[in-house]
Amino acid sequence: MSDSASHPLLTTPLHALHLELGARMVAFAGYSMPVQYPSGLVAEHLHTRQAAGLFDVSHMGQLRLVGRGAAAALESLMPVDVIDLPVGKQRYGLLLHETGGILDDLMLFNKGLGEIFAIVNGACKVADFAYIEAQIGRHCQVLPQPDQALLALQGPLAGAALARLAPDTAALVFMSGGDFSIAGCDCFVTRSGYTGEDGFEISVPAAQVETLARALLAQPEVKPVGLGARNSLRLEAGLCLYGSAMDITTTPPEAALTWAIPQ
Repeated sequence: MSDSASHPLLTTPLHALHLELGARMVAFAGYSMPVQYPSGLVAEHLHTRQAAGLFDVSHMGQLRLVGRGAAAALESLMPVDVIDLPVGKQRYGLLLHETGGILDDLMLFNKGLGEIFAIVNGACKVADFAYIEAQIGRHCQVLPQPDQALLALQGPLAGAALARLAPDTAALVFMSGGDFSIAGCDCFVTRSGYTGEDGFEISVPAAQVETLARALLAQPEVKPVGLGARNSLRLEAGLCLYGSAMDITTTPPEAALTWAIPQ
């Protein structure tokens, strides 16, 4: 029996919308994902650089660490200051194996009241969650969020498009975030930008993500963008991609990521 037959591809909650929009779907991290839409990879890349692209990144892993010891526990696995991360702020960090190799890179956010929210890479999430639970589960609750979808709105006009639907998001600055209602959807929004452009990552209940995606795509600045342009945009911006620029055999200095480690 083939691997695809024994392990059918998963789909994100936006699978039907991708097909409606004419996406070419490919296997990625165990999911059927859009690699590009009819306009093509180059057009999607350029549009994101000039206006705003909407990416479905719901295959990625979302995790809540809850408890008074959550920040200290997570910091024991990462060469980054988690304990002193201010409430309402986000930080990039590296999840390390006990040998010093990079298990994953991730974004973490201090939601306050003893809660850390993290986003990890889709291909690594099962292993990440298991490792984190095994290492620090006795110090805090480790709560994966499989019922949450994730969208990324990236590009120089992303802020204008999002603020039209949720004016309060205009107050967000780089590496900050908060809870917002967008098009009637319950969203947790952070502002970072993995394409090297200004951008937003929007965590939303899976049941609401199609409503949100359609509302964002109705904005004149926004077009759907697939994984092909996502990779080319990251490459152009000089951003590391897990499994390519780093993996468990790579230490942070070897991956040129010492800038992510506080001195």
